[in-house]
Amino acid sequence: MRNFLKDRFKMKTFNFLSMNTLLCAINFVFILTSISCNKTPDTETIRQYVRATEAYSQGEFAEASEILSRQKKFFPSVILRAKAQYFAGDIEKAEKTCRRAIKMRSSSSEAKFYLASIFREKGDLSGAEKITEELFSDDPQNIRALRLAADLAVQTGKLDEATALLDRAAEYSAESAMVLLDRARLRWIAGRGNDALDDLGRAKAMLPWDTPLLRSISNLEKIITEVKLK
Repeated sequence: MRNFLKDRFKMKTFNFLSMNTLLCAINFVFILTSISCNKTPDTETIRQYVRATEAYSQGEFAEASEILSRQKKFFPSVILRAKAQYFAGDIEKAEKTCRRAIKMRSSSSEAKFYLASIFREKGDLSGAEKITEELFSDDPQNIRALRLAADLAVQTGKLDEATALLDRAAEYSAESAMVLLDRARLRWIAGRGNDALDDLGRAKAMLPWDTPLLRSISNLEKIITEVKLK
């Protein structure tokens, strides 16, 4: 199971530079959230969390989990440890940590998503479906939850339901891609060609099929690239 999860995770290609940038932003939000709840972490807690984040972003899940093993009260550390344990293949530990995270913050969609994923790995499809329904009630446009629900539907032979769920996910992905295309155009007009190309690359990743929107994205990407090369 552990090797299976590692292999599956490694199949997903990462741009680690972009990943680190995203994680830093998430880290900052998490820390501010904790501070606003009167749970200000001390310097050592933050230092360990940053170390664990770096290890996690490089695929060193066991190391990230070990770094955070003694942190029980800082929510960002607890949820990161749960994710690290999950991708390291330590399913039982990941489940226990996810439950701790949900006990700390019952509204956490991240903790619920990984707990549902753990149930799926363990073969508890009904438990996974129940948590996925909770995610939908909180956020009907949660694309990750839609994909997970579709996978569960396939495993239970509900192919029509799975197709409908993926249709919804595709619709929301297209909306997100359109937002990125609009922002890329504004960034290009403002002279921020590199930022525009970043947005277009992310938008293309959301639309792996040939559509007019994908062609518009590709055309703008080609124009920007040609101008930059001149």
